[in-house]
Amino acid sequence: MVLAGPGLTAVNHVIIDRMQSPVALIPELAGHLIAGGGKRLRPMLTLGCAALLDYGGTRHHKLAAAVEFIHTATLLHDDVVDASGLRRGKATANRLWGNPASVLVGDFLFSRAFELMVEDGSLRVLKILSSASAIIAEGEVAQLTAQREVETSEDRYLEIITAKTAALFSAACQISGVVAERGPDVENALESYGRNLGIAFQLVDDAIDFVSDADTMGKDVGDDFRDGKVTLPIILAYARGSEDERQFWRDAMRGKRVGPEDLIEAQRLLGTSKAISDTMARARHYGARAMDALSGFPNGPARRALTETVEFAIARAY
Repeated sequence: MVLAGPGLTAVNHVIIDRMQSPVALIPELAGHLIAGGGKRLRPMLTLGCAALLDYGGTRHHKLAAAVEFIHTATLLHDDVVDASGLRRGKATANRLWGNPASVLVGDFLFSRAFELMVEDGSLRVLKILSSASAIIAEGEVAQLTAQREVETSEDRYLEIITAKTAALFSAACQISGVVAERGPDVENALESYGRNLGIAFQLVDDAIDFVSDADTMGKDVGDDFRDGKVTLPIILAYARGSEDERQFWRDAMRGKRVGPEDLIEAQRLLGTSKAISDTMARARHYGARAMDALSGFPNGPARRALTETVEFAIARAY
């Protein structure tokens, strides 16, 4: 998002300043992930939506930093839960410093995020971002309880990703409407844009787990498959499979068939059932809904950048 450049520099200054601590391990560990090649997509959405509204102030800089701290904290916690060893092509913090340090630094970043919200002084902003934080946690717990449950419904899956991924996208966009004081209709449009973009983003992530590689994804291909995460490609392939194919998915999700040859078989079944292509079709559907949410805003660089963000989110699979 080209237009976010100067604002993103200001946000990065806030991030670097607020991740400091006299406890040396905190900035060291946090900096490993924050400076580890992330695209700053969520704070860029805050900046882009503020530009869409011609907001001329600076409140959104601290709030965009708060959004990035919430995101980073959830990544630190997720990697502990998933026992992940690779993120963005680098060793994860929990692999380098251990689980306890990762969890505690994640807690520190959550606290920093809430400090920034309080400093902003808007109860409306505080409500939106604190609610998003709670919803993200609920989504992660819901995903944990659905793990290895191969008969999870598509509706349930969408509820989970709306909570664990799309909630922060939508909050990051909506708060720009608050600081620009543009009223509930504008806030709702921005929330809809972010929510639908977030759903599309996660659908693509779940598809490319099976079709990409570590250089592209920053994690090993098939990580979700080996972890027993029931994502939409698996839900569709299971629903469309023969009894033998369904048994394969049941065994795989229970951890009985997760070797290299099993991943190849999973990729074959996903191809013959059109589960990957249909997952991408759904991603494009939600991407279109995100772009439709911008229809009431004037054309210009900001709207084009937000539209291109949707296109980028989907094009990552190719």
